Amino acid sequence: MTTPPCSEGVKWIVFSSPIEFSAAQIGKFKELIKPNNRPTQALNGRAIASDLIEETVTQ
Repeated sequence: MTTPPCSEGVKWIVFSSPIEFSAAQIGKFKELIKPNNRPTQALNGRAIASDLIEETVTQ
């Protein structure tokens, strides 16, 4: 998690296609999820998962 004790049992997956939200939607989400973050941490051997697919484009 992102708050103490900052356990390592969380998997983050970064997607290549962003999801768009309006300012109002983000505001509502922030109301539900109070500040619960920490500064960026070193990877410490963790892998980063992604849905990015390397593509070769030929013309």
